[in-house]
Amino acid sequence: MISRLLERLLRLPAPATRDVVVQRDLRVPMPDGVELLADRWAPRHGGDGLPAALLRSPYGRRLPFGTLMARPLAERGFQVLVQSTRGGFGSGGVFDPLRQEREDGLATLDWLVRQPWAGDAIVLVGASYLGYVQWAVADRLPPQVKAMIPHVTESGLTLEFLREDGLSLETPFGWGVQVATQERRFALLRRRGQAKKLQQALSTLPLAQADVVAIGHRSDYIQDVLAFPDTHPRWAGLDHRARVADVTVPASSFAGWYDIFLPGQLRDFRTLQDAGRRPRLTVGPWTHAGDLVAGASLTLRETVEFGLAHARGEQPPERAPVRLFVMGEEAWRDFASWPPEGYAPQRFHLQPGGALARQEPGESAPDRYRYDPADPTPAVGGVRMAPDAGRVDNTALEARADVLTYTTGVLGEDVEIVGEVSAEIFFRSSLRFADVFVRLCDVGPDGRSVNVCDGLTSLKNADELAAVTVTLWPTAHRFRRGHHIRVQVSSGAFPRYARNPGTGEPHATAVTLLAADQEVHHGPGRASAVILPVRT
Repeated sequence: MISRLLERLLRLPAPATRDVVVQRDLRVPMPDGVELLADRWAPRHGGDGLPAALLRSPYGRRLPFGTLMARPLAERGFQVLVQSTRGGFGSGGVFDPLRQEREDGLATLDWLVRQPWAGDAIVLVGASYLGYVQWAVADRLPPQVKAMIPHVTESGLTLEFLREDGLSLETPFGWGVQVATQERRFALLRRRGQAKKLQQALSTLPLAQADVVAIGHRSDYIQDVLAFPDTHPRWAGLDHRARVADVTVPASSFAGWYDIFLPGQLRDFRTLQDAGRRPRLTVGPWTHAGDLVAGASLTLRETVEFGLAHARGEQPPERAPVRLFVMGEEAWRDFASWPPEGYAPQRFHLQPGGALARQEPGESAPDRYRYDPADPTPAVGGVRMAPDAGRVDNTALEARADVLTYTTGVLGEDVEIVGEVSAEIFFRSSLRFADVFVRLCDVGPDGRSVNVCDGLTSLKNADELAAVTVTLWPTAHRFRRGHHIRVQVSSGAFPRYARNPGTGEPHATAVTLLAADQEVHHGPGRASAVILPVRT
C-alpha cells in the first residue's frame, strides 16, 4: 500500500520489486571505537551486489528517510544504507554538529566496501545535512563511489548564516533547537508548543539565554553561533569549500531560489564547472522545507536516472548542465552554465519620490525612516524555514513607516534577470551601528508586491555617509510587461536576521536597544541602485 501510494505521489517509475526487507541496527565501527547504527534496505531476493545508495542522517533512520527514501530506491535497483550520524538515534559518541562528518563518513565508506553483500558501486544521496556529509568526503572517495546527488546543501554549511556583517539568527538557532529536542518523547506531538517557545526565545535578551528558554538547557552549538563569526577558527573543521575543486565523481545537485543554502550551492557548482568537471544543477522555485517535499520526487528520480546509470557504468540521458525555473515566466529553461551567458549587469537607480529607473537621478534630498529594534522590521516570506517562507504578498510590510520602496513605471516589455543580484545604497545612520536590508519585488497589475530576492549587510561606521554593498540572493525571474519592478530598503528582517541593537554590543550579550534615524541618498555622486543581471 505504502509503495503504491509513494509511486503515485512522487511520480516515480514502476518498481522492479515491491518485496523489500530491512536489516536493522547494523553496527559500523569508527576508528575511535564508537559504533554508528545503520539500517540496510534491499530487495528480498537478489539484493546482494546491487549498487548501494548511502544516506547519513542526524535525524534518525525511520521516517522520512527509511520509508520515503530508502524503500523507493530499494524497489528500483539499489540496496540502501541509512546511517544515524554520531551521537543520535542509537549511534554512539556525542553529536558535535558538522565537525565529525569527514572522519566518520570516510570510515563508513571504508566499512561499506568491505561488506560481503556490497557490490562494486556506491551512490551518495541526501538533502540538507545529508548532502553536506557528501561534500565532507567528496575529495577522498573510494573508486566504488560512482556519483553524488547533494540536494539543497553546500560544502560550508552554516557559514553563510554566521557572517560578521549579517548574522542570520532564525535558521541556525531553530536548527539547534530542533536537533536538541528531536529525540524527546512525543517530540512530533510537541512541535507546535516547541515552535511557540522558539519564537519567544528569539526575542529574548540577552540572546545568550535564549537557548535555555527554547530547550530548557544550554546548547553548545547555539552558543557558538552567537559568539563566533564565520571566520573564527571554531568553524574551521566544518568548512569543506576548499575541497570541492578536487571532487571528480559525477555530481547532480538540486537547489531552490528561496533555499537557505542557495549561494553556497551555486558556488560549489561553479567551482566544479571551473575545474573542468561536468556537474548538473537544477534550481526550482522552492524554499528549504518546500525543497524537501517538492524535491523528494526529483531527488529519487535523479538517483535512479543519473545515479543508477553511473553505478552501472552507463551514461544517463543527455540534458543541459543547468536547468532553472524562471519565476514570472513560471517555466523551466535549460542553460549551459552558471551564471549563464547573455545577461549583463544593469543599474536601476533609486529616485526621489519613490521611483526606480535606469537613468541616474538629479539632485535631491535623502529619504529618511526610523528603525527601532524594540519593534523590528519583520521578516516576511523569503529565505526562511518558517511556514510563510518563499514568495508572499509584501503589501503589509511595505506599508510600515520603517520600509522605503522605489518602483518603476509600468514595464512596456518583459525584463528577464538570471544570475547574481546586488545593490549599492548610499546610507547614513544617526548611530554608528546599523543594518541595510534590500529586497527586490515584482508588482503585478493588481498592486500585489511579491518578493523575488533580498539580502542584508551590517555596518560598523554607519554614521558616516558611504556606499553600502548588499549582496542579494541569486535568482531567475521575468518581470512581465505591465508589471513593475520594486526595491525595498529597510534596516532589518527579524527574526531571519538578528536585530541590530545599535550599540555595537555582541549579539550574545546585548540588552540595550537603541532606535536610529536612517538616511538613503540618491543623487549625483551618491546614486543608490540595485544591479540586475538583465538579458541582453
